[in-house]
Amino acid sequence: MRITADTSLLVRVLVQDDPEQALRAEQELSQAVVVAFTLPALCELCWVLSNTYRYGNSDIAQSIRLLIGGETALLDQAAVEAGLVMLDGGGDFADGVIAHLGSVMNAETFVSFDRDAVKRLNICGHAARLPV
Repeated sequence: MRITADTSLLVRVLVQDDPEQALRAEQELSQAVVVAFTLPALCELCWVLSNTYRYGNSDIAQSIRLLIGGETALLDQAAVEAGLVMLDGGGDFADGVIAHLGSVMNAETFVSFDRDAVKRLNICGHAARLPV
């Protein structure tokens, strides 16, 4: 079976806060022929792990790498890597994904009121700035 992994499934596998659901989630992932990891689900996962479970960036990055490391994983590799680069640099996964997808659509500059995101994206080699 080919499945799309929802954020709730991923959280249960990683956090193990509900043993019954964690077991069911692990079974779904291990029995699937393909597991699609969508960008919205991964962005939401980062937010939940950070804000609800107080995971740090390195733990979130490690968790994502664990999830997507299997042979059955289907994902936008370049966008996920851009998000992981931001996490590794102390930034937000979603900002890295957004900047990457914008550049794929031929946008020249990421523009945001988020000063930290702009700074970190510039450090990572993306053109980014505050609104003028």
